[in-house]
Amino acid sequence: MAFTESEVIALLAQVFASSNPNLEVGIGDDAAVIRTSNRTVITTDMAVEGVHFRLDWSSAFEIGRKITAANLADVFSMGAKPTFLVVALSLTGNEDLEWIKNLAKGILFEANLVGAAVVGGDLAKGAAVTIAITALGEFGDFGEFADPILRSGAKAGDQIYVSNLPGWSRAGLAILEKGLPIESDSAKRAVAAFRAPTLNYAYAANLTQATAMSDVSDSLITQAEQMAAASSVKFNLDFNLFQAAADFAELHTLSEELNISVADLILGGGEDHVFLATGKDLPGLLIGNVSAGSGLTVLGNEKAPDTWRHFD
Repeated sequence: MAFTESEVIALLAQVFASSNPNLEVGIGDDAAVIRTSNRTVITTDMAVEGVHFRLDWSSAFEIGRKITAANLADVFSMGAKPTFLVVALSLTGNEDLEWIKNLAKGILFEANLVGAAVVGGDLAKGAAVTIAITALGEFGDFGEFADPILRSGAKAGDQIYVSNLPGWSRAGLAILEKGLPIESDSAKRAVAAFRAPTLNYAYAANLTQATAMSDVSDSLITQAEQMAAASSVKFNLDFNLFQAAADFAELHTLSEELNISVADLILGGGEDHVFLATGKDLPGLLIGNVSAGSGLTVLGNEKAPDTWRHFD
């Protein structure tokens, strides 16, 4: 092993040093001490080597960004603002301190985008690299009286929106799996979206009028079905509306090069962390409406998409 536990902890304490005024005790003690509002959002997410990332496909910095973004997206989708993160990390012992430092820098880079601070965590040895992050969030200026935006709040008469076009991450995964050259701008964009998606945090932060919202981490079709079921309504998606996205034509062309249906990319792709929201006259890309009933329909795409799944 090229490092000791004490060396790693000292390194992480240096990288994640914070001057956040609500942090009383940070990395170095048995636990962190923070000041929070009376209503706190808590979520956790895990990334496992060989499942969510591969060391030969992604840099340590990209891996750090990706898992952090997944946690931050969940907090924003509840209508809250991320405040603090706790990171649990298992290492094989074959990594070097520079790789660990770059992983931490990736986590810090993404956290800094939203003003969140890393305040502690845990370190263990394992058969593969595993990163688990717990994120806390608060309701910003709305304080303790703000209500979270739940998946169960959609109402008949609402419109359905996404923050941006999903499908790029799955296209990037396909490129890497097929070992295709990453030469065109479209291919580079897709692979970058898979390795470390760039989230539209500003969009989610401005959706205070949304009736329901979710982070699209598994697939758009899966998340929409879950929201419809939770809200006891019917979601009606119109696939033709996706063509209004500025990058639809680019993704469509790339899908043809990959011999994958563009509908499979958009409806069935995962890990773009696009925000899916319901309400009236919201910002973003309009993709359908909510009606009385149950389930989900997709106008303009009769074939059920091949969706991303955790356990294949």
